[in-house]
Amino acid sequence: MTVVPPRGPAVQVREVRTASVPEWSTTVSHSFVPLQVVDAVENFHGRMRGRRVDDIFLSTVNASGHTVERTPRLIQNSDRLYYKLTLQIGGTAILVQDGREAVLHPGDIAIYDTGRPYTLSVDEGTDAVVIMFPQDKLELSHQQISSLTAVPLSLSTGLGQMVSPFLHQVGRNLEMLQGSAGMRIVHSTVDLVATMLTHELTRRGSSADDRRAVLMFTVHDFINRNLASHELGPEAIARASFISVGYLHSLFRARGTTVNAWIRERRLEHARRDLIDPLLAHRSIAAIAASCGFPDAAHFSKVFRSVVGVSASEYRATAGEVQSAIG
Repeated sequence: MTVVPPRGPAVQVREVRTASVPEWSTTVSHSFVPLQVVDAVENFHGRMRGRRVDDIFLSTVNASGHTVERTPRLIQNSDRLYYKLTLQIGGTAILVQDGREAVLHPGDIAIYDTGRPYTLSVDEGTDAVVIMFPQDKLELSHQQISSLTAVPLSLSTGLGQMVSPFLHQVGRNLEMLQGSAGMRIVHSTVDLVATMLTHELTRRGSSADDRRAVLMFTVHDFINRNLASHELGPEAIARASFISVGYLHSLFRARGTTVNAWIRERRLEHARRDLIDPLLAHRSIAAIAASCGFPDAAHFSKVFRSVVGVSASEYRATAGEVQSAIG
């Protein structure tokens, strides 16, 4: 489980407008991950509106022609890696990563990995919705995601035709992502992205890796829906997934983890979300722990502190701190 600093469920929408290339370079680096602007048209202008909800950053970007690069040196200086997903609203952009080049037209979606070098170029201007989230939010392996980076997921095929309008509306209504409802919408958005990517892997072929990806998505979905159950364990998961317990363990070993470790991580992550959910502020920590599968409050407190570094009560108390969404 990757630990994130406690922060409020959401911060206000922030906006930056600039005609300065250096200022734009600073804006995109502080908003996303360190990037460098290597080319820009004369009379450049850029506008970004963004909102951070928990550890997910949503933004709309409107800018004239320019190119940004994510270089190996910049990657080395990053302490956390993310995926970025772009929905092209207007104009055309070219994304290059992993030896592929994706030309993004309005309606296209593309995902890219901030842990590997990439280049994003805009010739005349762009209007896009960009979502950035920690890599551990997706329950797909890096290998599976790497087969989809810099690949345009068209509006006319797959689940993209349903996801694109939804992401467009989220981008247009950043100011509505407030409180408990806003946090749940944002986390549901990332879940929807995961569903779309899994569907795309299935649609593109039937390799063994693709079949395992679909099976793991089913397994993860069952676990997430049954976190509160005391019966949740390898036997119940294997039975519900119509596979052997041994094969289930092998699937998780291939991801570098175990079934029980993964269940614990998901329970802790759900507890962490609930602790900073304003709608659940009246619930005791013990009640939240129990609803996430930790019936022993003392055990939950010990595990939470060992992983997060602070007690659950301290984490909850600091959740009201507001951090800037841009810069």
